[in-house]
Amino acid sequence: MRAFLSALTVLATLPAAAQAPALPGAPETARVTAGTYKVEPYHTQVGFAVDHFGFSIFRGAFTGASGTLTIDPANPTKSQLSVSVPIASVQTSNPKLNEELVSADWFDAAKFPDATFVSTAITVGPNNTALVDGNLTIHGVTKPERMQVHFHGAGINPMDKVLTTGFDARIGFNRSDFGVTKYVPVVSDHVELTIAAAFEKQ
Repeated sequence: MRAFLSALTVLATLPAAAQAPALPGAPETARVTAGTYKVEPYHTQVGFAVDHFGFSIFRGAFTGASGTLTIDPANPTKSQLSVSVPIASVQTSNPKLNEELVSADWFDAAKFPDATFVSTAITVGPNNTALVDGNLTIHGVTKPERMQVHFHGAGINPMDKVLTTGFDARIGFNRSDFGVTKYVPVVSDHVELTIAAAFEKQ
């Protein structure tokens, strides 16, 4: 017991930086400045999850996003988001499945190369959260959907010296509403998207 208390005393005297190194980005909304931000595609990813035959939750991801975010911290409800994700970027654990997903049986990437989300309204919530209503377009079909967003952090990226802000987001929908019906319901109709998004100030 005495040794344990001694260890706690040592830890308490360590500098704060040694216990929790400062990161370039921090969840401080004061770091966000008004203006237009562009998607930083290399650190933006859209993950998806579906129930596969009741055996497991199967996951994959889309990359290569593009788009803009216009922010006004003084009036965040006036912010605007427009993002596009190339369907052909889909990646799973199976190269054959990747090919199937971009085929006409699924997303038909040749005919509908991009999925897009364009905001129509933003409702600011507590603890750096917001609800973002918008038009989601997949497989050539556009439906109103709601995205749950959490502000992750902002700061100067030490690599390119650009002000960067990032968000975590989640959106759920039924893929059959967008005409993607292959194997419903044994591969779940409901799809959950989890989004890690980084934006750079222009």
